[in-house]
Amino acid sequence: MKFKRVLLKLSGEALQGDQGYGIDHERLAVYARDIKSVVEKGVQVGIVIGGGNIFRGLAGTASGVDRVRGDYMGMLATVINSLAIQNALEGEGIPTVLFSGIRIEPFTETPSGHKMILALESGKVVIIGGGTGNPFFTTDTAAALRAVEMNADAILKGTRVDGIYTADPEKDPSAKKYDAITYSEAMQKKLNVMDMTAFALCEDNKLPIVVFDMNKPGNLMKIIDDQSIGTLVS
Repeated sequence: MKFKRVLLKLSGEALQGDQGYGIDHERLAVYARDIKSVVEKGVQVGIVIGGGNIFRGLAGTASGVDRVRGDYMGMLATVINSLAIQNALEGEGIPTVLFSGIRIEPFTETPSGHKMILALESGKVVIIGGGTGNPFFTTDTAAALRAVEMNADAILKGTRVDGIYTADPEKDPSAKKYDAITYSEAMQKKLNVMDMTAFALCEDNKLPIVVFDMNKPGNLMKIIDDQSIGTLVS
């Protein structure tokens, strides 16, 4: 088994499926079953999800929303998505604990590395919403921060495509896929996968990132089984 403890980063848009907005419960159920399969194999899993299927702070700013308020609205959207994932996983019989970077009681806890590790070691999936708890930081940065705090072996970034490309493969059919790339190359080429702060935090802590297609059932298990799919950033 390649990784024993991972941080799974999902985009909010991934949850909307083909609806264009909100939460597609069929897609959510598929994700929950995939996560269940690796948990039952003994892998410790943390999850951070974005909120773009409900509200995106920068888009709100373009519409006249104050940037700080917009970012807090986006953080609340991530908590809604986190609750949805928690519900889906517990429906599959997987115990969870929900943390939030912004204090929302009584159904979330304040995250710390110690509490997250204890929860993981007790067999629970750790879900962290609310971003970093601060405006101006993305959920990519939150994922990197939480992964470092919980001593994860890697960040697994689930997307709609099967890795990192030279350009957006959904828009440019001539785009070439990278099987592996360094943090520095990813930052220099400004590849639109994670923001620079997240890349820098991963590089500083020697935390590998695997970018893969989460929409294909079974791919999460393939990574755990050390099959060469997606793109490795290290």
